[in-house]
Amino acid sequence: MARKSRIHVPGGIYHVMMRGNAGQEIFLSDEESCRFLWLLQEAVERFRCRIHAFCLMSNHVHLAIQVSDTPLSRIMQNITFRYTRWFNRRHKRIGHLFQGRYKAILVDSDAYLLELVRYIHLNPIRAGIVHQVEQYGWSGHRAYLGLEVLPWLSASEVLGRFSEEMKQARERYADFVGDGLDEGYRSDFHQGEEDSRLLGDHRFVEATMLQLQLAPEIAPGLDEIVSRVCDVNQITETELIAKGRTRYMAERRAIIGYLAVELSSCSISAVACRFHRDIATLSGAIRRVRLKANEDEAFARMLSELKANIVAGSGSSMKSQ
Repeated sequence: MARKSRIHVPGGIYHVMMRGNAGQEIFLSDEESCRFLWLLQEAVERFRCRIHAFCLMSNHVHLAIQVSDTPLSRIMQNITFRYTRWFNRRHKRIGHLFQGRYKAILVDSDAYLLELVRYIHLNPIRAGIVHQVEQYGWSGHRAYLGLEVLPWLSASEVLGRFSEEMKQARERYADFVGDGLDEGYRSDFHQGEEDSRLLGDHRFVEATMLQLQLAPEIAPGLDEIVSRVCDVNQITETELIAKGRTRYMAERRAIIGYLAVELSSCSISAVACRFHRDIATLSGAIRRVRLKANEDEAFARMLSELKANIVAGSGSSMKSQ
């Protein structure tokens, strides 16, 4: 079944979850956690997004992030690419650090923001790492209480819902978090409800889908991906199909396969069939594209821009129909 496309709503608040590849640890030291927080700070400044809550665990990350005009996918790619490159150089490794596609759920902030922030900050309690939330140093909770200063963390949105007076707001926030200490795992914060990408009531879901004029299951077609890659690289599909072992053409075919999988357009076997190539060979080439994207920032940016242009083009064609 095809994966649903990402939803981009300017001003939308998302619950983002990222895990280490195959469950591996992504933070092996305090220095590494600090590096990730620095990248979050840079993202806030560069992309004009807002971080309402965060929690860094040894092998996964939770964020409550509010985007502006820049899509969440570009923000997360920037953060994960730069952290992976730094981490791999530090430990003399190669390959993926994070597990596949990060999860992102667009939440109805009016109904769920307070609960989401509490849920994220209580993660170390649920994991049995600490007995008191403020004992954990790698979440936004201590900054909410005024125990440390994180200027890039947008705590005012949540605290302002408790009181206009800061001392009282922090006290009421602390009580609110305390009321949730016995709260366990909440599947709605991980999978959404009516639509796996959305958490809110009927009105929120319908209004969001109407705003986007989005058909959830539709993905850009393979024809569109091939056409875009050919245009950008000034080549023809005939050249891509032609026999030969030109490395450049092989990489373009692999890029098409990579984009088709990322955008849920079709299977690798369909791409292999279109270009009369062996599935195993194409799969290996796609893996090399992924590895290159982890090591080469310019290449990763090119893939990101291609993907964004294809998605934008697909959206435009849907609206015109």
